Amino acid sequence: MGAPEEDATSAARSSVTAGKGRPTPKRSEAERRRRPYAAPANRKAANQEYRDRQRGERSRRYAAMQRGEEWAMPAKDRGPGRALARDYVDSKRRFSEYYMYGLIVLMILVFLRNPLVQSLVPGIVIIIVLVMVGEGLFLGRKVRGMVAERYPGEPTRGLAMYSAMRAIQIRRLRMPKPRVKPGDAI
Repeated sequence: MGAPEEDATSAARSSVTAGKGRPTPKRSEAERRRRPYAAPANRKAANQEYRDRQRGERSRRYAAMQRGEEWAMPAKDRGPGRALARDYVDSKRRFSEYYMYGLIVLMILVFLRNPLVQSLVPGIVIIIVLVMVGEGLFLGRKVRGMVAERYPGEPTRGLAMYSAMRAIQIRRLRMPKPRVKPGDAI
């Protein structure tokens, strides 16, 4: 029975790590290649340097997020399903897009002391809310169907609300920035 010998040799082989493919450098060579670290003179300078590095990293990440790069986006915006939802919402102009502008007008109307205006404002608000809810439901259903069709394994949970909330935002203020123009085919 040669099985124990084979087990011992295979175990010995599996425990040996692979080499790095080059000889270990001498200490003097390794030290020559290293660049010396120049520490800041004092704590205040070190903190300023750290803040500058952090600021640069944040601005780089923010610019990448605006461009729509996947690695820089928050978790709620990642994935092909979310990208499709954003593109679909951005490809058409909707009534919900102008909601914020209408809200400003409604705020001005609320403060007017005219009885006719005061009696019309609640009805206008109800109509606007119903239109937005209907548009959001239709949009969510359409986006979920498109994602299920194009990306069969992709989860569709939360896509309806994600799409509706993006549609409410003013187009210039949407984040990440729209990749498609109104009227483009998706």
